[in-house]
Amino acid sequence: MTALTDRTDDRWDDGLIARSRPRVVDGNRDDEGDEEEGHEGEEGDDALVRAVSGAGSDGGKSTTPPLSPEGQALRLRLDALRQLVGLSRTRLDGKTLAEAGRVLDEAAARRGLSPQHTVVAIAGATGSGKSTLFNSLAGVQISEMGLRRPTTAAPIACSWSDGAAGLLDRLEIPGRLRRRPRETSEAEALRGMVLVDLPDLDSAVGAHRDHVDRVLALVDAVVWVVDPEKYADAVLHERYLRPLAGHAEVTFVVLNQVDRLPGEAADLVLDDLRRLLDDDGIALGEHGEPGATVLGLSALTGEGVGELRELLGQFTQEKGAATRRISADVDRAATRLRPLYVADGHPGPEIGEAARAEFEDRLAEAVGAYAAGLAAERAWRRNAGKACGTPWLRLWRWYEGRRAPRTLAGLAALATIGGRGPAVAQAPVEEEVTARQRVEQAVRVVADEAVSGLPDPWAQAVRETAVRGADRLPEALDEIAVTLGAAVAVPSVKPPRPKWWPAAVLTQAAMTLLQIFGGLWLVGQIVGVLEPRLLPPVLLMVAGIIGGPLVEWSCSIAARGPARRYGQDAERKLREAAAGCGRARVLEPVAAELLRYREVREQYATVAAGGSKLSTTRQ
Repeated sequence: MTALTDRTDDRWDDGLIARSRPRVVDGNRDDEGDEEEGHEGEEGDDALVRAVSGAGSDGGKSTTPPLSPEGQALRLRLDALRQLVGLSRTRLDGKTLAEAGRVLDEAAARRGLSPQHTVVAIAGATGSGKSTLFNSLAGVQISEMGLRRPTTAAPIACSWSDGAAGLLDRLEIPGRLRRRPRETSEAEALRGMVLVDLPDLDSAVGAHRDHVDRVLALVDAVVWVVDPEKYADAVLHERYLRPLAGHAEVTFVVLNQVDRLPGEAADLVLDDLRRLLDDDGIALGEHGEPGATVLGLSALTGEGVGELRELLGQFTQEKGAATRRISADVDRAATRLRPLYVADGHPGPEIGEAARAEFEDRLAEAVGAYAAGLAAERAWRRNAGKACGTPWLRLWRWYEGRRAPRTLAGLAALATIGGRGPAVAQAPVEEEVTARQRVEQAVRVVADEAVSGLPDPWAQAVRETAVRGADRLPEALDEIAVTLGAAVAVPSVKPPRPKWWPAAVLTQAAMTLLQIFGGLWLVGQIVGVLEPRLLPPVLLMVAGIIGGPLVEWSCSIAARGPARRYGQDAERKLREAAAGCGRARVLEPVAAELLRYREVREQYATVAAGGSKLSTTRQ
């Protein structure tokens, strides 16, 4: 025992000594909270969770115990919540993330404060007898009582051991309102507890209610004191108990003034009180299960006060109240954030293969990939016809080509084939508008597919990403259609020729030579230069005349496959170019946004997991 705790004179028993300055205990300063608060960097989040889980140092006199499973679970949840807030700042407004930020701030504030203490607040309505109970637990009159209400104007604290200065500073309780209990054998069981008497929660003075709300958000546990007349008060249940239903493990509900109830009336009122708490969603710690503790007592006569003191002592010695409280705060923040991160009934957002294929098809249609492929196929077959056709047919085609510019249709066709005129340089206005509408429709369809089942904020972010990506997409597709599309439809170089092409050309040349040789032979016979033999030259001419078209027809049949493959290859190139442009501008940014959402969803799942609850033996 220290020199201070050995003192048993009346100055400690009066309960009115304020803890307004740091004291020296075994050569160590009492402001260990302030000392620990400066230890940042190396400890980091481990120090934070070690503090809030009750696994801390005792002033340097013992080694720091390892984190409990509950402390490890809380550390993971706090880390996930911190990352969740960081990933969501650009997607959600500050007001939406305010609750999560407050939880992180309060958890960080607990980092350097004493882990050996448990802060318990006594709260209740006017006339419930909370100040009487506060004095009864302290063993001395600390909080004023009387007929004038409200009596308690500001929070008053009573600490059963040293080292709680940092905690009380956090509660903004001045030194003049910090007390010590009477040193008795019963007080030893509550060592480590800091009890705070709050003003009336239904006080007519607004400043008193502000004190209540502020302190309730910071303490580790709460003892709610109700009386037989106002235990069902709507203010208590709707403003406090119901919103704090998830904090059942750090909640005590005490029915005071049971001495005023005759016979079995106290049990009936307690049963009704349990029913109301159940309606509020508060789990009751009955039969060894975790939950709120409900009991009846009389602070005036002392009936049941010893049982409450024993429960509070056991609760304090567990040193897990801070972990339970912060875990409950995280649970409540996760519940409020759930609609922003989870869409029920949807396995996870993604752009399906069907949606991707449809998007690429629409872009290919916008750049005219199919038409360009047909044009390339016709160009290949036209080149084959020129090479393998009879010379007479090629002369006729040359003659028709010379005649074509004389008509308007021929002029348009020649301008298109030659790459001249406005037909290639600038598409018609109607076609340009149609192509832009197709692109916009494709972007809307793929965005709708991507946001299916997403929460509203993230669906809006994905749509905005798709719209930004599609801003210059029609112009990029137009450029592809003008450059690559024109090169595909009217190639500047001759298409590749199959292996049989030279043989067909030689055969067609042979057929032409047969016609020429037969014709010359026949002319020689007619003019009398050669011996008259009509049949051989006629047969040679007939063979050449029939063989030439036959070779041309055979080549056209053989050219269908290569021409089709050449057209399909040209269509594929244009389609791939359009799809690549669409992927780079729309699909990849949308996929990145969906990946960010999946990361956020995973972090939220860790936050909402709840971790392992501390087992409790409170009956």
